Amino acid sequence: MRSGEELDGFEGEASSTSMISGASSPYQPTTEPVSQRRGLAGLRCDPDYLRGTLGRLKVAQVVLALIAFICIETIMECSPCEGLYFFEFVSCSALVVTGVLLVMFSLNLHMRIPQINWNLTDLVNTGLSTFFFFIASIVLAALNHKTGAEIAAVIFGFLATAAYAVNTFLAVQKWRVSIRQQSTNDYIRARTESRDVDSRPEIQRLDT
Repeated sequence: MRSGEELDGFEGEASSTSMISGASSPYQPTTEPVSQRRGLAGLRCDPDYLRGTLGRLKVAQVVLALIAFICIETIMECSPCEGLYFFEFVSCSALVVTGVLLVMFSLNLHMRIPQINWNLTDLVNTGLSTFFFFIASIVLAALNHKTGAEIAAVIFGFLATAAYAVNTFLAVQKWRVSIRQQSTNDYIRARTESRDVDSRPEIQRLDT
């Protein structure tokens, strides 16, 4: 039979041994944030963007480009076909690029890639889509054979042009505001750094 003091000593040695082994064990409890382990599982839709003007315009552009593309795909015969092929390429390209941007903005994925100027990217996309949709619609209107699918494609092409044009105007304004804010932030940062230098005489002595 062990005495009480021997039992207490044995329990103390066991607890200290377990603490040491736990500290030296390579299998430590992870402290990685849950959001990092989930990856893309934490994504959420931004309803404020979809309810806003730019979000509604993006949705309208995707829908109009999709309808125009479906209309042009239902045409089985054409002669000449250059206008049809050009309209098909423009509507498909605008649909894909605008759809990707809609997903990026509505899920706030663009916030995870700050290296890209998303305001300028949106401006370039909407500007090019406006120009090419307008040209493609004019060419298709001049070379079509008055079929229902061609007329519908032309109508939706001009509607898509109008939606992209409005988005281009708003994107230009947003891009200008972002440029002004960047200039203001750079000016404030420069003034703050200059004040820090003035308040530290040892830096001035090193400069001299």
